[in-house]
Amino acid sequence: MASAISLLSEDKFLCSVCLDVFTKPVSTPCGHTFCSACIHKYWDSNDICQCPICKKVFDPRPELQVNIIMSELAADFKTLVRVKASTPGPQLPETADVLCDICSDTKTEAVKSCLMCLASFCEVHLEPHRRVPGLKSHTLLNPVKNLDDKMCKTHNKLTELYCWTDKACICALCITDNHKGHSVVPLEEEYEAVMSKKDAALANIQKMIHSRSKKIAEIENSVDEAKKEKEASVQVFPDLIASIQRCQAELVEVIEERYAATKQKAEGFLTELKMEVTELKSRSSQLEQLSQSEDHHHFLQSFPNLFSPLNKDWTNTGVHSDLSFKAVRDAVTQLKHRVDEVMEELPEIKMKRMREHAVDLTFDPDTAFCSLVISQAGKQVIAGDTEQSLPNNPRRFEVFPEVLTKEGFTTGKFYYEVQVEGSTRWITGVVRESVDRKEGIFRLAENGYWTIGLKEGIYSACRSILQRHKITLKEKLEKVGIFVDYNKGVVSFYDVISKSHIYSFTGCHFTEKLYPFFHLQPNRNQTNSAPLILTPVTQTD
Repeated sequence: MASAISLLSEDKFLCSVCLDVFTKPVSTPCGHTFCSACIHKYWDSNDICQCPICKKVFDPRPELQVNIIMSELAADFKTLVRVKASTPGPQLPETADVLCDICSDTKTEAVKSCLMCLASFCEVHLEPHRRVPGLKSHTLLNPVKNLDDKMCKTHNKLTELYCWTDKACICALCITDNHKGHSVVPLEEEYEAVMSKKDAALANIQKMIHSRSKKIAEIENSVDEAKKEKEASVQVFPDLIASIQRCQAELVEVIEERYAATKQKAEGFLTELKMEVTELKSRSSQLEQLSQSEDHHHFLQSFPNLFSPLNKDWTNTGVHSDLSFKAVRDAVTQLKHRVDEVMEELPEIKMKRMREHAVDLTFDPDTAFCSLVISQAGKQVIAGDTEQSLPNNPRRFEVFPEVLTKEGFTTGKFYYEVQVEGSTRWITGVVRESVDRKEGIFRLAENGYWTIGLKEGIYSACRSILQRHKITLKEKLEKVGIFVDYNKGVVSFYDVISKSHIYSFTGCHFTEKLYPFFHLQPNRNQTNSAPLILTPVTQTD
């Protein structure tokens, strides 16, 4: 029997569905044979019952019986193949990348994958593809993983088409389903079309690589320049310090030399003057004694000697010091002021120096409008939906949703930060203590407000309701820094995130206590859920 089987063509024993030797072969009414499980699975997955080969439709679905003769022949053929497969051959590595999908016991490394069968085969199970005419037309390629990715997940069919509309690979059944009416072409046609664009795509990629490489070089050059600038900027201060120290040493040396010469000259004059003072005191004493004597003769003889002047005239004598170095002092002082001015032009330095004057603030509930809600810690305020019943207080704002802090200032510098992120309508800054809180109409022309705010998406600086100056910003404000120099009359606002200057009121004349001021109002649709937050100021930002 085995020898007879070996004379038959191998494709006689292969199921056209699973492409393997028949297992429990059954024959359809049209005469074609399939594995029992394969034909039933095929029919279960389709709406109509038809032969996979000749497409003959069966209605109703026929009852199939195992073909005993073909079953025996297939079993003998499997035995013959197994004997051939047992012939010793080269051993394959145990840890193969792609394994044969047909091997049932010990998996063997695959040598080829079939795009039509969507399976990988070892040398033994690949034999039908080398012999059987119907399988020779299948597309074989080196073993690859994940052949299931080439199957349609919806219909379990090979994706042989390409949908231009959805830019996806689809199967034939997708045309009448999810991709109905879409522009569809065969997969190979789209492959050829895309491949025709390969050279242009590669050229474009090379162009982009060149462009980006050029940009990389440009950025790296910028980093190098920044590094050189950093090193030069850092070095200029040690150089300046060394130069000042050298000048200081030279100046001290000159001062010491001039001082020593002046001192020596002065000491000579002092010694001589002291001697003359001693002489004059002696004459004074002798003259006093002489005046007490009654010897007129002796008096007249002695008086000329006592009264005669000393030989040296000290009128134009003096020590003129050359120790004045005012020009040097003025130059060094101007240099210090200029360096300080330039340093403060750097946003980071300016912010750092302002933060040295940071103050800890707390919202004052006694001044809060009745719709404003202050957190328990006093660091947040939010616009409430309803007005609260609050006790009367002469300090409370009763017209607009406004609030002050408990802390006020009458001198010096102070700085604080307010988080405004998410809030759509707000004002913050400082106001004088005497601003109107009860009759809102008087505020229209009233000064005493130095604030900035946001309303309907527009930022502006305000001295009063009618005095507004539009501010243009590149980014939305998230946190505002407010710096006040009471003595110089300056109120400045900064974007804390970018450390950039927003606006300043200068030339102000403060005569009253200033209070940090906040206005938080719902927008047109009565929503403004984000609070204003007094955030702690740190020196590490």
